[in-house]
Amino acid sequence: MWLAVIAILIGLGVLVWSADVFIDGATTLAKKFSVPSFLIGVLILGIGTSAPEMVVSVLAAIDGRPELALGNAYGSNIINIALVLGATVLISPIIIRKAIVKRDLPLLIGVTAIAAWQLRDGMLGVANGLILLLLLVGVLAMQIVLSLREGYHEHEGEVLVDGTEAAQAEQSVARGLGGLFIGILMLVISSRAIVWGAVELATFWGLSELIIGLTIVAIGTSLPELVSSLSAARKGEHDMALGNIIGSNIFNTLGVVGLAALVAPITVNPVILSRDVLTMGLITLLLAALCVFAFMTKRPFGRPAGTTLVLFFVGYTGWLIQTVNM
Repeated sequence: MWLAVIAILIGLGVLVWSADVFIDGATTLAKKFSVPSFLIGVLILGIGTSAPEMVVSVLAAIDGRPELALGNAYGSNIINIALVLGATVLISPIIIRKAIVKRDLPLLIGVTAIAAWQLRDGMLGVANGLILLLLLVGVLAMQIVLSLREGYHEHEGEVLVDGTEAAQAEQSVARGLGGLFIGILMLVISSRAIVWGAVELATFWGLSELIIGLTIVAIGTSLPELVSSLSAARKGEHDMALGNIIGSNIFNTLGVVGLAALVAPITVNPVILSRDVLTMGLITLLLAALCVFAFMTKRPFGRPAGTTLVLFFVGYTGWLIQTVNM
């Protein structure tokens, strides 16, 4: 048992470090080529910080642990909004912009509804996986086109490196590419250790893989989102912080679950639909309602909203514990 605990703790530590390296490299490249802040949040931070969920879920599916894969993806979505975003705005309030209310949040709600609809027959097969991945490609393409068309970002006129030195610019690009490669490599290794340790603990404690995925693994793989969102919000990158959460949840729902279903068909435990997908839908709607209220009243998305989200997470965790004890 202790070897499994050590594997998870070391894996989580390396996971956070490698995600940070990956994000730094990706953000360096994005800023170098003047990409809008929200797009950086959705594509670079959102997808980059979801890399642990993707690797963990795919490896779990390969190992024949489908409930761990689904629990990781859906649990991470709940934690991203309720805990990660909640904690972020408790520290640094976020400004809600019109495009987020009118475009990005409805898109997240739609993606969540599609995920629930696909689980109705209790099975996720190859066809379901392909549909989810194709939807992901379409959503990302739309986000890129619309964000670039709006042309808004928080780095207007900002130069990442000294433009007078071509050598420094080349070093910046090389450093960014190196961060991407090293980050991805260590993400894979650390995620593999986490999957192994989680399965060992599930067996030792007699807990279901679903519960382990929804708690230990989901919280662990959501740490990169927490670190990057807090960093972005404290630096005034409001679009990037919220874009990170929205992008990560969209990628988890479509990309992570889609890839896992593509690797191996998944038989869906009914409790996933009645408890976890329901919770994911409710927290998404709550997020939308809080954002709309903040936008309409021209107030920051701050401590009252953050407290509400964190309390929601506490209630969900209590529900999970009660379910285990029943």
